[in-house]
Amino acid sequence: MIADIFSDANRRNPFPVYDQVRAASPVFHHGEFGLWMIFDYAGVERALTEYESFSSRYGPDWIIFTDPPRHSKLRALISRAFTPRSIANLETRIAELSKGLLDELIPRGEMDLAVDYAFMLPLMVIAEMLGIPLADRPRFRQWNQVMMEMSHTIPTRKTPQAMKATSDFITATGEMGEYLTRMLELRRADPRDDLLTRLDQAQVDGQRLTHNEILGFFQVLLLAGSETTTNLINNAILCFIEHPDQLARVREQPDLLPSAIEEVLRFRSPLQWMYRVARSDITIGGQTIPAGKLVLAMIGSANRDPAQFSNPNEFDIARQPNPHLAFGKGIHFCMGAPLARLEGRIAISHLLTRLKNVRLATEEPWEPGKGLHGHGPARLPIRFDPAVL
Repeated sequence: MIADIFSDANRRNPFPVYDQVRAASPVFHHGEFGLWMIFDYAGVERALTEYESFSSRYGPDWIIFTDPPRHSKLRALISRAFTPRSIANLETRIAELSKGLLDELIPRGEMDLAVDYAFMLPLMVIAEMLGIPLADRPRFRQWNQVMMEMSHTIPTRKTPQAMKATSDFITATGEMGEYLTRMLELRRADPRDDLLTRLDQAQVDGQRLTHNEILGFFQVLLLAGSETTTNLINNAILCFIEHPDQLARVREQPDLLPSAIEEVLRFRSPLQWMYRVARSDITIGGQTIPAGKLVLAMIGSANRDPAQFSNPNEFDIARQPNPHLAFGKGIHFCMGAPLARLEGRIAISHLLTRLKNVRLATEEPWEPGKGLHGHGPARLPIRFDPAVL
């Protein structure tokens, strides 16, 4: 069963497989793909936090794929531009964007939640944060889709899809580099109150980000910044459709919404795994991972580990405590977590307020998103009754 973990059926519902493998062997060697998978909470937490043993150096030259000391330098510089205050200041604008989207969609009584709303809202927010012209947003969407395909390039998966994904990513990176050059030239001539200007001007000890470092963060923000929130919104609605008792509970007690969002993050983690590379032979979970081997820290499994969470397969919007690993842990804890939580709170609140009797529009199983590392639908047709406000 583990050999088929990347099938559509298992990507829709990977949790029975996780439970089975975790109980039998929390650290599993996947011979076909030439990698090691860690399924238990304690093991995943180690892989995410012990950077001396588990390197992040796998993938493009992005901050999430760097180790100290370079990671420390990049994070310090980016944090100067990507501040909690700048995120908090977006609340009113995010609410306006959400309202505008729903004003167009709600009169129909149906929509593709994933395509029409959950994908569009975070993409619009990121474009506004960066100061990207409205006319350029379709290009952003195209680049986002290309980067999502990169998860199909797991070593030894030398499929035509994986080879095409690599080629498309190289092409898109070149296009994004040229685009960013033009945008930065405009910002230097006419600085604005946007993230691109702040990234270009950020300094720590007299050092600034290079063009390639800004490009790397530009790509991370475009991919992770939209995908995580998109999956969070879609997965929340799926959870509420599947658990009407919890939907009724949050409607009766709106102050439970922040806790409900944390439970969605745990129960259906938007990001199911993260790459790491063993720096040396590592003994973990009764197994020895050889030096240099690729490791998948299975976040989605860790967040269902009964050793950490009571009744882990129960969706409980008031769960406390809830130390999920959906945003990682340690030095690589997601810088965008406050933004994802803010967008999720606004979007889900608007959906619960303005849509009643939400149900799936088809009995067909939902199609998983393009990225193998993600958990959430690529399309989610729903029907609903517009609420009377």
